[in-house]
Amino acid sequence: MLPAKNITEVISCLDEIIDISVAKKSRAGYFACLYRKMTVAVQNGINNGLFSDGPKMEKLDVIFANRYISAYGCNAKNAPLTSSWKSAFVATAQPYTVIQHLLMGMNAHINLDLGIAAAETARGDDIQLIKKDFDLINNIIGSLINIVQKDLEEICAPMKLLKYVDNSSKESVINFSITAARNTAWANALALSVVLPNTYDGYISNLDSKIDIVARNIINPNFSQSMILRTVRVFEPKDVGVIIKFLRD
Repeated sequence: MLPAKNITEVISCLDEIIDISVAKKSRAGYFACLYRKMTVAVQNGINNGLFSDGPKMEKLDVIFANRYISAYGCNAKNAPLTSSWKSAFVATAQPYTVIQHLLMGMNAHINLDLGIAAAETARGDDIQLIKKDFDLINNIIGSLINIVQKDLEEICAPMKLLKYVDNSSKESVINFSITAARNTAWANALALSVVLPNTYDGYISNLDSKIDIVARNIINPNFSQSMILRTVRVFEPKDVGVIIKFLRD
C-alpha cells in the first residue's frame, strides 16, 4: 500500500484496509473504521474553513495517517514496526472487547504518531504556530469518542454499564486516556522540534517503549474493569465482519 499524498488518498487507503479486514474477519478493521470517521471529520473541517491554515493541517493529517498506513503494511509483511503498533496488531488476534481494540490503536497512533507528525509538519518553523489548529484537530478526535460509545451501545447493550459502574473509572478507560494522549502528543511534538538530529530516533524509540507499557495496561485492566469487560465481551457480536460493517456504516 503506497503512502497517501493527500487526505482523499488517506480515506481511500482506509477504505482498502477496512475492506481487507471485512474479507479476512480481522479486528484491525475496528480502528480503521474509527480512524476513517476522524479523517472525514478533519477533511470537512478543512473544507469548511475551520482551521487557520487548512493546507498545513492537511499536511499534518497526511503525515499522521501515513504512519498508521505504514505500520499496517509492515505488520502485513512481518517487517519491523514500532512496539506500540506491534502490540496493537498482535492484539487483533485475540477476542478482546471492541473498546479495547480501539484503545490499542488510539494509544499507538495518538500517543506516538501524532506528536511525531506535528513535529514533522512544523519542521523549519515555530511549532507554536500550529498549536491552535492542533488543538482543533484534537477536539475533533475527542468528539468522536461519544459517537463511538453510542455505536458500541447499539451492538452491545452492556456497554452502557461503563457509564454507571464507576464514572471515574469510565473516564480513565475512555475519555481520560484520550485527554492524556492528546497532551502527551503535544509535549512530544515540542520535544521533537528541538531535539538534536542525532538523538531524534533514540527519543522516539524510548517513547515507543513507554507507550507500549500503556498498551499492556489496556489489555490487562484492573479487576473491576476486567469484570465489566468480560460481561461486555459475552454480549458482543461474535462475527468480526458484522462489527466492522456496523462501525463503518
